[in-house]
Amino acid sequence: MKTSVALCTYNGEKYLREQLDSILNQTLPVDEIVICDDNSTDGTHHIIKQYCSKFPNIVKFHHNEINLRSVKNFEKAMSLCTGDIIFLSDQDDSWLPEKVAEMTSYFNLNPTISVLATNGNCMDENSELIDKFTVWDIPQLYNKYQVDIDYHILISYFFNIATGATMAIRKSFLSECMPFPIIPNFHHDEWMARVSSSKKSFSFITKKYINYRIHDAQQVGGVIYKLDNENKKELLNLLDLHNYDIKFYQFKRKIKRLCNAYYLNQKLTAIDHTNTLFLSNLNEIKQLVYNYKKAMKKKYPIMSFFLLFSDKILNKRQIN
Repeated sequence: MKTSVALCTYNGEKYLREQLDSILNQTLPVDEIVICDDNSTDGTHHIIKQYCSKFPNIVKFHHNEINLRSVKNFEKAMSLCTGDIIFLSDQDDSWLPEKVAEMTSYFNLNPTISVLATNGNCMDENSELIDKFTVWDIPQLYNKYQVDIDYHILISYFFNIATGATMAIRKSFLSECMPFPIIPNFHHDEWMARVSSSKKSFSFITKKYINYRIHDAQQVGGVIYKLDNENKKELLNLLDLHNYDIKFYQFKRKIKRLCNAYYLNQKLTAIDHTNTLFLSNLNEIKQLVYNYKKAMKKKYPIMSFFLLFSDKILNKRQIN
């Protein structure tokens, strides 16, 4: 099984060598690294050309004359890959040595899985590990309490646990998820996770295979999550869509998350109104919100009245 790495760069000279070295030092060597640079103005080109000279059969360099930005740059990089399995890579992380071997093995053992994401460590600007709870730890939390995970519900309605830097995808699945939609604050990794989870072809490995760098200059972050007893209860409650014996704050949070999910699915539907996935999501979320509002009004009539009357998000993203 041939493996490719789709690596996107933009002014990444500070950490790029560390990332490339970690990819090249895998226990199962990758067959190609396709680098698409988004018109960098620093020393990124010089570094890439050095690696092209040193590894001419592996490193392939494509320079964008105009800035495509992250989503479309990854779309380009992935489309240029020739491997059966395509690993996505940011420019500022580092991979653990067994990442490619073990994720490739997972694909071989699970032929129905098309998109795979994993857990990861967080590290700082000096490559020192940071001990934090992240969105990638959520599946492990569910497993600990023996709660079955419906990835489609989790990703589409509540949390995107799939970060591009941890992901790999079968090349054969590209036709199912390309082109990537362009929506503010919506990224290609969530899109691939949504599409594949809706087709029951998404999976997640709780083992950590990357060191994900947290720094001021990164384009996308937000993976660190505050975990206390209250948030833990909320996380465990999210996937139970038919439990109405919950506290008022749990009604409030779940309805808000569902309204946000509905709002995003409206945008996706506007882009492609023929996609049955979006229409199905809209109808399901609409019914869920109706059920939760009805149950909340019955259990907490006074507080519900003030919430539904005064809450800006619910008024802005009203579901009729």
